[in-house]
Amino acid sequence: DRGGRKPPRSPSPWRRGLVAGEKPEADKMLSQFCVSLASIQAAQSVIAGLVQLTPVLTNSTLDRRAERQIFLKCELFQKTGSFKKELQMLENRGDTEGWRNSAGAAASKIRGALNAVSSLVERGKGGSEVRAVVTHSSGNHGQALALAARLQGVPSYVVVPRTAPACKKAAMVGYGAILVECEPSDQSREEAASRTVSETQGILVHPNQDPLVIAGQGTVGLEILQQVPDVQAVVVPVGGGGLISGIAVAIKTQRPDVKIYAAEPENADDCYRSKRSGRLTPNARPPVTLADAVKTSIGPNTWPVIRDLVDDVFTVSEQEIQSATRLVWERAKLVIEPTAGLGVAATLSRRFRGLPAGLRNVCVVLCGGNADLDSLRWLGAPGEAD
Repeated sequence: DRGGRKPPRSPSPWRRGLVAGEKPEADKMLSQFCVSLASIQAAQSVIAGLVQLTPVLTNSTLDRRAERQIFLKCELFQKTGSFKKELQMLENRGDTEGWRNSAGAAASKIRGALNAVSSLVERGKGGSEVRAVVTHSSGNHGQALALAARLQGVPSYVVVPRTAPACKKAAMVGYGAILVECEPSDQSREEAASRTVSETQGILVHPNQDPLVIAGQGTVGLEILQQVPDVQAVVVPVGGGGLISGIAVAIKTQRPDVKIYAAEPENADDCYRSKRSGRLTPNARPPVTLADAVKTSIGPNTWPVIRDLVDDVFTVSEQEIQSATRLVWERAKLVIEPTAGLGVAATLSRRFRGLPAGLRNVCVVLCGGNADLDSLRWLGAPGEAD
């Protein structure tokens, strides 16, 4: 799965995420990946006071079914609206509406968005003003970026697929974003985002390839090592790969013995196919899956990390996603979205349960709770999770 000889690395506009003055000998991964342990630690300092340490919970039903000790890293509880620093930033501009709207930001995505926007604004004080920030997103990153931009008083534009859940579109508008609709394909998203950047003279903050975003996401990994010191494996949903890449660098640089596993829908299995072939293999067409937050393919910045640091990729069916999500709702009493159910589905799969019995302590990242409550038919008939 390592893919043999590594392809040459082409220059990337997203490599601005590295910390100034960082030395290669201080971090051997610096020259190989777009983020490092140092840049993730720097992100942790940037977002301190704006995010909270989300809890890690356990559930005996999940333990029994997975035949392991399962730790749930509850990023769905991430709420930036709980801290005085954020309140003060909004109150300084008289933005009381923004404060009310900020109470439930988009889970783990807020970490990367806050780091990116805060860092760009800080750098802009040297003479390069940030006129606007632009991204493309099915909803979660768009919400996070809109809130992060609002905190800094910067306009935000989000290119969103027309098929994105209505609840996520409404949330982005509520956080202050201006929406630009596009077709549900990677190409359409990127083309619309490029046009919007040109029209607004804004800065593109890529939802999963920007090193500042990836570094912010990596702070989840730092917390896992703190909260679950005996962790042996971490399971992370993968779409574009920003979250798992940040977590992988944060953990593997300190605990190379910890396994990092990706969880992916069978219907959107570009990460699995890329690992198997040893080369970046994007989805050929827009995937159809309940896990709407992972419909994008991994990209040029996240692929090298996934290729080298992610130990395996577990794909699950739509039925497995449904059952796992419902199980977490009913037994753990956590209202996760289907994308967050991916990791749980992976740990309950036959192939995962076939891993060595000595792999006991497994942490699953529940990446979000933006469930579309108007489309609950996907939950299936009562009793299917039993």
